[in-house]
Amino acid sequence: MSLDFIQVSQQIQQLGEKAILRQADLQNKLKEACELLAQYDHDIETLRAKVHEAVQNHVPSLRCAIPVRESLNACYPLPPLPEQLTLIAADGSQIFADRHAEVNYCLVNTGAIWMRYGSCEAPKTSIQSRLIYADELDGMSDDKLSLQRDLAERRRLLELASEATPLVISLTDGPLELWTTTLEEGRVAGEFKKSLEEYLKILHTLCELKVTTAGYVDKPGADLVVRLMEIARAGKDDMLNLRTYRPFRGLTDVELYRNVLQPGDRSAVFAIQSRSAGAYQGELGLHFFYLNVGRPDHPYLSRVEIPAWVTEDPAMLDSLHAALVSQCRMIGTRGYPYILHRAHETAVVSYEDKAHVTDMIVHELVKRGVKVAGVSAKQHNKDVSGKRTRYGT
Repeated sequence: MSLDFIQVSQQIQQLGEKAILRQADLQNKLKEACELLAQYDHDIETLRAKVHEAVQNHVPSLRCAIPVRESLNACYPLPPLPEQLTLIAADGSQIFADRHAEVNYCLVNTGAIWMRYGSCEAPKTSIQSRLIYADELDGMSDDKLSLQRDLAERRRLLELASEATPLVISLTDGPLELWTTTLEEGRVAGEFKKSLEEYLKILHTLCELKVTTAGYVDKPGADLVVRLMEIARAGKDDMLNLRTYRPFRGLTDVELYRNVLQPGDRSAVFAIQSRSAGAYQGELGLHFFYLNVGRPDHPYLSRVEIPAWVTEDPAMLDSLHAALVSQCRMIGTRGYPYILHRAHETAVVSYEDKAHVTDMIVHELVKRGVKVAGVSAKQHNKDVSGKRTRYGT
C-alpha cells in the first residue's frame, strides 16, 4: 500500500465540509457579479476608462477582459454554416529529455488535419517528427521544448493555409497567445523573444492570407470578465489596493455565462488586457468570446481566442462560430471540435513509441561502435522493482 487511506479519508471528509461552505459563498459572489454585469451591460466606455486607469496608475500587469463594442450580456445565436469552408487544425506532442534514460534526446511530433466542407473528400492528415539530440540538447529545458512544439504547430498551420482553398479556418488547442512563464520571465528570455517574433510573423502572414485563426480553450477556468466586474465594483480606496482586491475570488467566467448563453450561442467579444498581450498590436490584438457548445440539458462552455482581424470581420466571426459548433456536435454531448481531437490523435506520442525510438537510437549507436551510457541506477532500480508505472514518475 502506497497511501495511508485512513488519513486521506479524514481529509476528504474535511474537504466535503468546506466545499458546502465554499459553494454558498460562491453563490453569493455570483449573484453580485451577475448584477454588476447587468448594470454595466451597455456602459462600455465607463468600464474601458476604469481598466485604463487601473493599468496606468495601479497595476500595469493587470489581466482582465476589456469590452470592445458589444454589450456585456449579449448573446449571438448560431449562424448558418458556409457551404464551402476549409478547416485546418494542428497539434503537437513531445518526448522530453530524460537524463535517466539509456540515451538522452528530445522529439517534437506535429500532427495536422484538414477537411473541406462542401466536398466529398475525406479529411487528410500529416505528421512531422523532429529528433533533437547532441549539441541541440544544450539548454533544452521542458519549457523550451514546449515552446518549440507550439511554434512547430503554427508553422504547419501556415504551410497548409497557404495552400488551402478559401474560406479557411485554422485552429489550435489552447490559447492563441504564445506564453511560457519561465521563458518569458528571464531564464531563457532571449529564446522566448526570438520565438515570439517568429510567431508574430506567422500571424501577420495568416492575416494577409485572410485566414480565420483561433485558439480553442476547453473547460476554461479563466476569470477575465469576473476581474472586469471587480474593477467595476472598486471604489477609489479599492483601486489603490487593486492587486489584492478580489471580492469575487473563486468565480470563473463560465459561471457568469452558463445561464446566459443558450446552446449554440456565443458571448460578446472582449479584448484581453495583460502584460504579455501587449506584444500583439493592431490587427494581431488578442480577443476572446465564450461559446456554448453543449445541449439544452447539458450546457458546456468553451473560450475561443481570436486576433483583431477576425473580430473586425463579421463574416469571419460567424463562420468560425458556426464551424466550431458543427465540429463539437460531431463528438457528442460534451462537445469538443472533432478536427482538434483528430489532430491530437495524429500527434500523440505513446510510451510504446518512445521506447521504440529509444531502441532505434541505441541500436544505431551500438552498430557504429558508439558507447551507450545506459539507464541511471535510479531508473534501473525502479525498473527492477516494477514501480515504473507509478503516477507522476
